Amino acid sequence: MGSIEMRPKVVLVEDETDISEALGYSLRAEGYDVLIADEGYRGLDLIKRNRPRIAILDIMLPGIDGFEICRRVRADIATKDIPIIMLTAKDEQTDIVLGLGLGADDYITKPFSTAQLLARLRAVLGRGKLASDDENPDYAEVGELIVDKERYEATFRGRRLGLTATEFRILLAMALRPDCVFRRDELLNSSVGEGVFVIDRNIDVHMRSIRKKLGCHKLITTIRGVGYRLESSEAAARQA
Repeated sequence: MGSIEMRPKVVLVEDETDISEALGYSLRAEGYDVLIADEGYRGLDLIKRNRPRIAILDIMLPGIDGFEICRRVRADIATKDIPIIMLTAKDEQTDIVLGLGLGADDYITKPFSTAQLLARLRAVLGRGKLASDDENPDYAEVGELIVDKERYEATFRGRRLGLTATEFRILLAMALRPDCVFRRDELLNSSVGEGVFVIDRNIDVHMRSIRKKLGCHKLITTIRGVGYRLESSEAAARQA
């Protein structure tokens, strides 16, 4: 008897029935096991009990909103690494920045097509252009920074950084080419895949979070008007 292949779980927290039904149908057709909640507390419970491969959270929800779910998921050691996509009916910078600042990996603004959502989901799960296994190594070491793709872990000075999935992909791309300047659009493509619309400011929010987790702001240099550069240990030492 052959082994039964487990379908990766997706928790979708959305109180608009037409949207949740359409997304649920499309995700199941893509091979996912979809668990749906129409209320914030129920959604958080589904995430904690099932530890899905990814969570998709609407912002405006009864009970607790998507921001609070995201905050609690990131604060729990058992769920903090679960990728999160936020759904919002508001195309406002403050909502986007708040969601990313709380640890969401990406967002998508309503109305959107299921094809758009699936593209974002694949990108966040690492199926985008970030790093094809044939092109990029699985391991990068820059001074005291180690980024290990196989273990999906990044450490600095022996301390695990606890990056989100998107933060990890950004740091890996930079660590593979230390001392090279990355434009924001290059980092966007590295983290979410080409052909996916994301605003430039997303990268700035993620970069602030990465720097905070590193605890060493001089390791990543801002190139004003261009982008960012990860300094090698020698270059960083010269700036200290």
